[in-house]
Amino acid sequence: MKKLSVLAASLLIVACSPASEPETTTSPQVDVDPYSFNENYRDYLATLSSDEFEGRAPASKGEELTVALVEEKFRSWDLKPYNQEENNYQQQVPLVKMTPYSVSNMSFSNNDLGEFAYKQDMMAWSPRVQEDVALTDSEMVFAGYGIVAPEYGWNDYEGLDVEGKTVVVLVNDPGYDSGDPEVFNGKAMTYYGRWTYKFEEASRQGAAGIIVIHETGPAGYGWGVIAGGSPVRFDLARENKNMDRTEIEGWITTEAADKLFARLGSSYAEMRERAQQADFAPVALETAMSVSVQTDFEYLNSPNLIGYIEGKSKPEEHVIYMAHWDHMGMNPIASDDQIYNGAQDNATGTAGVMAIAEFFASQPQPERSVVFVLVTAEERGLLGSQWYANNPMLPLGKAVAGVNMDVLNVYGPMRDMVVVGHGNSELEEYLAKYVEQQDRYVAPEPTPEAGSFYRSDHFNLAKKGVPMLYAKGGNDHVEHGEAYGKEKRAEYVQVAYHKPADEYDPEWDLRGVQQDLWLYYWIGNELANSEAWPNWYAGNEFRAIRDETASERQ
Repeated sequence: MKKLSVLAASLLIVACSPASEPETTTSPQVDVDPYSFNENYRDYLATLSSDEFEGRAPASKGEELTVALVEEKFRSWDLKPYNQEENNYQQQVPLVKMTPYSVSNMSFSNNDLGEFAYKQDMMAWSPRVQEDVALTDSEMVFAGYGIVAPEYGWNDYEGLDVEGKTVVVLVNDPGYDSGDPEVFNGKAMTYYGRWTYKFEEASRQGAAGIIVIHETGPAGYGWGVIAGGSPVRFDLARENKNMDRTEIEGWITTEAADKLFARLGSSYAEMRERAQQADFAPVALETAMSVSVQTDFEYLNSPNLIGYIEGKSKPEEHVIYMAHWDHMGMNPIASDDQIYNGAQDNATGTAGVMAIAEFFASQPQPERSVVFVLVTAEERGLLGSQWYANNPMLPLGKAVAGVNMDVLNVYGPMRDMVVVGHGNSELEEYLAKYVEQQDRYVAPEPTPEAGSFYRSDHFNLAKKGVPMLYAKGGNDHVEHGEAYGKEKRAEYVQVAYHKPADEYDPEWDLRGVQQDLWLYYWIGNELANSEAWPNWYAGNEFRAIRDETASERQ
């Protein structure tokens, strides 16, 4: 690898308790080419997104090639392997593929409602690994946003017994509707607004079923995203076969919700407004719902790929770099392009972790360990990172922080560095310091209401309290301006995102991603050679979890 200059010296930052903010100082200007972090990055990107890798689906030829490439590189850089006994870098993730082959329409005990048609009015499935699931005459109750958030003084389930019942809830959280930054996080979605949280909470409450009402604005996507895709789902293969989950999960359209509420002399709009009030109480919908699902199952394994550099003096304390290596694979029945190459999503991030690992391996051994985690099954529901978060290589209470890389910038140098989930953690102060050295600026994501912070792999570590940074070059192009950057991003979403058109382009201007790789490296290198323990900002939903593990960091 071409030798590149690095920070003249790592800075020591005064260690902070979990309840305090870190003291940061501006480091000396570094003498590097900002557009040349690792000259091998382009080769890694092109190889991972080539047709030969067939879209890198779990349990496929593409997986085999990806594993072989990453292991060969990790070994050549002398990274320590995750699996010491077998001398490989694989953490096997047990998965179950769930294919519904029969889903009934949704029927009701009141004949005046008729039926809600599958995919047209509703979507339903069972999270349980059980071939036949039938929820019959389950009493329905409207539970507002379906949120229990003590730190916000909010409990939609207060006084409600939902055993055997199906709860109907709103998407997003009260802050979205109020627009008031003092209500939850204002327009920026919190985790409580994600449908995944609502399913989890309904299970904790003992509900038999949960239905989320879809609306494009607060959901962040149209009904076609829910009903138009494949019904095949993946999950972690658990011993209890998910029998602690509700029997049925699903969605209904706003039009369908209007029919449910009309029987009470109300409407969807009125009920949504009512759910925002401090004195909201759950509303019985005076009907019972029935739906049945039949599902086939297939068990498989797919690996997370983990290599690390052991810390010289504090090996259990560690910094994490993470990206997902998987994509959508192939569609063998397509008449034209069958391969979902996933060049931007996420060969860019996988190549980024590889480039940083290669660079770290050429530098002096850090005081703390640096762990490089390439996870599987992100496209199947963040499953690889969930498995790693539950089965970490090192105690997560001793994880200093992490950097996630997902869909990096391939359009050239940008003035802005966009933070997804802006305002969440003290890691932004480290980022701001180094961004300034590149004559750039930090910017919040333009659409925080979409909840993107909760839709990438770092989120599973955040749920364990680990401060995670998810940031990347934005839209303000150094040479072509902001309109150019926005146009490129919009074009990608419309033409290539999760489509065969997400292919590697040899004309991509990778100067921008090289800029960003420097930032990721500088932040991780500083933390790996310091005594600092960054935290979430006060009021963040993950702060309490981080604070609970403070004793591990003494």
